[in-house]
Amino acid sequence: MLQNTLGHTSLGEERSEKVDDALRRHQGEAGALIPVLQEVQRSFGYISKENMAYIARALKLPLSEVYGVASFYAQFYLEPRGEHMVRVCLGTACHVRGGEKILESFAEALGIRPGETTPDKRFSLERVACLGACGLAPAAMIGEKTYGRLTPEKVTEVVREYVGPAH
Repeated sequence: MLQNTLGHTSLGEERSEKVDDALRRHQGEAGALIPVLQEVQRSFGYISKENMAYIARALKLPLSEVYGVASFYAQFYLEPRGEHMVRVCLGTACHVRGGEKILESFAEALGIRPGETTPDKRFSLERVACLGACGLAPAAMIGEKTYGRLTPEKVTEVVREYVGPAH
């Protein structure tokens, strides 16, 4: 983090370039905040406090408004996410077929709760309303790969694919 001549913290050069590009693309648009936040998240994987403050200043919005929007929508992450996103479906079909047990199994295998990221930043675990894989219920996704007809034992095998047999 750099300090400008007024003593305010600012973003590093590479980081501010990416944010500035997003701001330029949406300059003068009504409702530019959400598209800017989406681009910043695509670039960094989450929206940091520093980026929120930078965006607020650039769009001449109160920081509380930028934070309010970023924290309201589930699509935005305010903390770094893991390299592997683990999404466990809890839609109707998955719920009826034991989706909660599958979520608990992933949480136990990874040592984190839903909404958290492992300390090594390899995995983030989240519950989702539907993966669109009802015929495979209960289902989960890691990245873009779908795993279906899961059992707690299969969850252990799936996690081993990513962390190796030592865990």
